[in-house]
Amino acid sequence: MFSFSSSKLVDRPFDWAYQLEDLGYSGWEIVNEGRQRLTEGNLPEARKIVETTGLVITIHLPYSDLNLASVNQPIWEETVRQMKTCLDLASDFARLAVVHPGHFSPLGMHMPDAAWLQNIKGIQEICDHASNLDMRVAVENMVNMPAILGRRPEEIEGIIETVDRDNLGFIFDVGHANTNGNVEDFLRLKDMMIHIHAHDNHGERDEHLPVGNGTVPWKKVLAALNGYSGRIVTESRSLEEGQRSVKRLKRLLDDTRK
Repeated sequence: MFSFSSSKLVDRPFDWAYQLEDLGYSGWEIVNEGRQRLTEGNLPEARKIVETTGLVITIHLPYSDLNLASVNQPIWEETVRQMKTCLDLASDFARLAVVHPGHFSPLGMHMPDAAWLQNIKGIQEICDHASNLDMRVAVENMVNMPAILGRRPEEIEGIIETVDRDNLGFIFDVGHANTNGNVEDFLRLKDMMIHIHAHDNHGERDEHLPVGNGTVPWKKVLAALNGYSGRIVTESRSLEEGQRSVKRLKRLLDDTRK
């Protein structure tokens, strides 16, 4: 049930993924950024990892310089195009894709309703494309930055209900929620959760610390998620810190089951 993900390793090729099973992982979430981004050129390398390991693959759609809530139509169209391309490339071996909601640009700040509708339309298009590929989409709650959509439970709930697609669910990013001080509030969306990102911080910024090295109330989180059957993805700064998170999560899960 544990997958590894790291935005810190996007400047490295895929070779390190072969170590994941030895570190206690059964899955890998490919972050489509930097050199980790799937392309026609590196797709054979990704397929080789899939074929020679037992790793379950999920993907994180690209987000740098992209904006699903853009009211600049060419930017919005390019955002959707790049995300659909990533879905196409991964569809042979991945069944779930994580997506960030959009954010308010300076113009979007003056047209918040239009930006919100763009965000909804963008996620609908991604979900429809993913559905044709037999894939699910998970929308992620975001870090405490004022211009970003999806920082509060009611926003995520509103996105999922308004998008209204059967293949859309919620990925609970525990660390992001901790920066907003609403970890426990998000737990009420348990029934919408199909994926989890696990990392820690001290509540002020997105530090991506190993589980247990910050202020996230992990015992409460894992107790509340009893019965959750999706994957838990440790978003880590290194393989070593990821292994530390997995060991701590396994120990905490064992404690909650006693």
